[in-house]
Amino acid sequence: MTSILNADLHCHSVVSDGTLTPEALAARARANGVELWSLTDHDEIGGQQRALAAAQAEGMKYLTGTEISVSFAGHTVHIVGLGFDADNDDLKRGLARTRGGRGERAMEMSDGLAKVGIQGAYEGALKFVGNPELISRTHFARFLVESGVCKDTNEVFRKFLTEGKPGFVPHRWASLRDAITWITGAGGVAVIAHPARYGFTPNEEYALFTEFKAHGGQGVEVVTGSHSAQEAVTYGGLAREFGLAASRGSDFHSPDESRIDLGTLPNLSGDLTPVWELLADRLQ
Repeated sequence: MTSILNADLHCHSVVSDGTLTPEALAARARANGVELWSLTDHDEIGGQQRALAAAQAEGMKYLTGTEISVSFAGHTVHIVGLGFDADNDDLKRGLARTRGGRGERAMEMSDGLAKVGIQGAYEGALKFVGNPELISRTHFARFLVESGVCKDTNEVFRKFLTEGKPGFVPHRWASLRDAITWITGAGGVAVIAHPARYGFTPNEEYALFTEFKAHGGQGVEVVTGSHSAQEAVTYGGLAREFGLAASRGSDFHSPDESRIDLGTLPNLSGDLTPVWELLADRLQ
């Protein structure tokens, strides 16, 4: 397989904070020419069997996937796991622990919004949740758009759900070591998701890549929905510098919210090692 393969290895379904079912995502991916697909719900692998069955029915190759929330240098960083054994007990336990704090955090977010006059946010957000264990800021954002407080989810995050705003509550996630250990222990490959999004200083970013590699991480998203063309060049360079494989994924959540559709990203640069080459024996 080459870097020209239309692979989309990052998206979300109703099992976490997407709006489409795994089956609808698979159909949309195939309609957009995707040949290799992965569903990477947040801290959850409950949709994997459905996604695999749907991918196979659509004639696509499939890799198991998840996106694990990690605390690093005071930031939340996301680590995508690909090609793991979804029945691995250590992975399942680790993800359950990571999900565990979301309900309490959601109640605190609702309290913060109530203090600025937005009542019933927790109950409102729940209407948008497919899996109550995974209630997140995105679900609150959808409620605030529906109720007319903001015109779109970007405005909600800017005004209410980022650090220093009324609905922001930090969460203590897994450590980088934990997330990578769960993924690699289950036979998968760990990938740094959308690295340009974190706003790290050069020193912090170097520390992230160094520690990630030291713990056994093997890949980085180079081409992704939130990266500009220049950022793809930058992180292609870091992939080469750190000896990491390159991944490609839209981070698609919803037809109404996502900037990039499934399967519509630019190709990876031909001199990078595609992450799927490391996972040839795990394709389903």
